[in-house]
Amino acid sequence: MTPQISLLPLPFEIETKKVLKKAAEAHSALAELKGVCRIIPNQVILIDTLPIREAKESSAIENIITTHDEIYRAEMFSELTSPEIKEVRNYHNALKSGYMKVRLNGFLSTNIILEVQSLLEQNDAGFRKVPGTTLTNKQTGEVIYIPPQEFDTLVTLMSNLEKFIHDNEDGIDPLVKMAIIHYQFEKIHPFYDGNGRKGRIINILYLVLRDLLGFPVLYLSRYLIKHRMEYYRLLKEERNVNTTEEWILFMLEGVKQTSLETIILIRGIFDLMDKYKHDIRNTLPKIYSKDLLENLFKHPYTKIEFLQNDLECSRNTAINYLKKLTEHGFLTRHKVGKGTYYVNEPLFNLLSKSE
Repeated sequence: MTPQISLLPLPFEIETKKVLKKAAEAHSALAELKGVCRIIPNQVILIDTLPIREAKESSAIENIITTHDEIYRAEMFSELTSPEIKEVRNYHNALKSGYMKVRLNGFLSTNIILEVQSLLEQNDAGFRKVPGTTLTNKQTGEVIYIPPQEFDTLVTLMSNLEKFIHDNEDGIDPLVKMAIIHYQFEKIHPFYDGNGRKGRIINILYLVLRDLLGFPVLYLSRYLIKHRMEYYRLLKEERNVNTTEEWILFMLEGVKQTSLETIILIRGIFDLMDKYKHDIRNTLPKIYSKDLLENLFKHPYTKIEFLQNDLECSRNTAINYLKKLTEHGFLTRHKVGKGTYYVNEPLFNLLSKSE
């Protein structure tokens, strides 16, 4: 039997003392993360390079498994693209597109969520129109959850969710709202497939909408992978006062932990950029430029054509630069088939840490 999903806002108090205390901790960590993002000089590094981690981790929750090495190599050589890498790339593009639209328009509409679905799934299926969707245990076949089946019900619930997202006068802490929005979206389960990944994108877009994040860099998926059993247990529970508090505390702790981990990552990238800047200036002053440095951090794996495009230089100049950078240990040279690529090993190690 399909459970009845309450319209938002919830008909009981959700901001308990425990929740407000944890929310304050999460806000503090998130505010520090937002500030730390400003130390990276080129925003493209934050918008293009870092979200690949979230795309990879969020896809992994759905058992779409790949590695950073495979992703970066496929970025340079299309023949290395696998179905799994296409899924990760679609997630990255959907996240980036949603981020740009929320920043530009200042709202997170149902239409933007539908556009995220289209980019992620590479189709225009939209909301479920055909009844029969059930969530089952893939190993046992046991039915875990039956979401709402009627199209009109989905539209009503999603319209209510959109209204809740944009109601800034309800006095509810925005991080608490993010937790409620995520739970509600997953319970509605509005799409045929990929609801988990879309829900995690909505988390990030909502934080950007409320100006709690400047860039899409909060990697909640890694936290959810680490606590996967708890995540699915709490989603499975029927909502009441106690289970709602437990769910909100779980998500707030995720925001706090993930913010602190991402602060360490971004500071590590900044320190590494600073080291490369000074070391290249000292050892290779004739080729150093801001554009060259940023290329090495925008592309953990780079190649001749990337340098040509970013530096607007000739092929021979790009080859010469890469040769000198390799000789002095800034990059390592690798072959794949007839192609050659170059790796910023320290940056790659930072981005793929704990893979």
